[in-house]
Amino acid sequence: LPPDWRGGDTLAWANQSGARDFVLLGFAHVPRLRPLLAPLFLVLFLLALLGNTLIALLPGLDPALRAPMYFFLRQLALVELCFSLDVAPRLLLTLLWPGRGVSPVACALQLLLVLSCVTSECFLLTAMAWDRFVAICRPLHYGALVSLRRCRLLAAACWLAGVPVALVFTAWLFSFPFCGPRGIRHFFCDIAPLLSLVCADTRVFEANVLAATVLVIMVPFCLIATSYARILATVLRMPSASGRLKALSTCASHLIVVILFYGTTGVIHLRPKASYSPESKQVVSLSYTLVTPMLNPLIYSLRNKEVKAALGRLGGWCGRG
Repeated sequence: LPPDWRGGDTLAWANQSGARDFVLLGFAHVPRLRPLLAPLFLVLFLLALLGNTLIALLPGLDPALRAPMYFFLRQLALVELCFSLDVAPRLLLTLLWPGRGVSPVACALQLLLVLSCVTSECFLLTAMAWDRFVAICRPLHYGALVSLRRCRLLAAACWLAGVPVALVFTAWLFSFPFCGPRGIRHFFCDIAPLLSLVCADTRVFEANVLAATVLVIMVPFCLIATSYARILATVLRMPSASGRLKALSTCASHLIVVILFYGTTGVIHLRPKASYSPESKQVVSLSYTLVTPMLNPLIYSLRNKEVKAALGRLGGWCGRG
């Protein structure tokens, strides 16, 4: 490991964990902050769990939230739950008990779930943009185009789309030989820090990862951008200012989530071996593994009157119960 990552017993942890186990070195460069970061990240994790669980349950509990928009919102909340449960517990263990070994199987499983969740979220955000496009640009055909059956098929496709991509690249990466101290310079098993431990030629692998990333991240992003360009053009042609404001308000929450998600995942995943430091990469990764899953329920609940009303009714039912 480079000298700046040898603070404390970090290198010793990597050597003592066993010849085959990996050691996550998340925030090893700031050992004094680790005890303070643990409670902060625990709070973010619990807020993400609470918020996304509520968003996932609300459409099933409140008949007012049966529109396709809320069906996709529910799927997004479930993806965020999977993401948080995959990354946050291991992060907390790394901070509280540094030096714990992570078996190759556990590391591969975490990478598999991370890649699957990122891919599924990309496609779900695209499906949500399509729903808003049809609602604003094709309102007379909305009921026929955005049927419950079509939404279910689309959601299933979004969930399953990430599985083959994640399986192929996880199996391929773990087929390479790893050498030296197995200290992963990150707080979860990701492609870039694992690649730095490989003692083999990975150029073909990296080229394929970059190609897959462009397809998985940039193609959905371009579709979302195209949808919003069409939406904006339609909104600008509306004669009523109140109608324009109402149409844009239905898209605001989704647009904020898209900017948060793509603004971080694009930076991290578009280059397998990034030129910026592992420390800065960890900070950026925190935004889409902990902060964004925590913020998404707040964004949708604070900016959506129907979600706020449903939360109020749920609180009233719980109070009467």
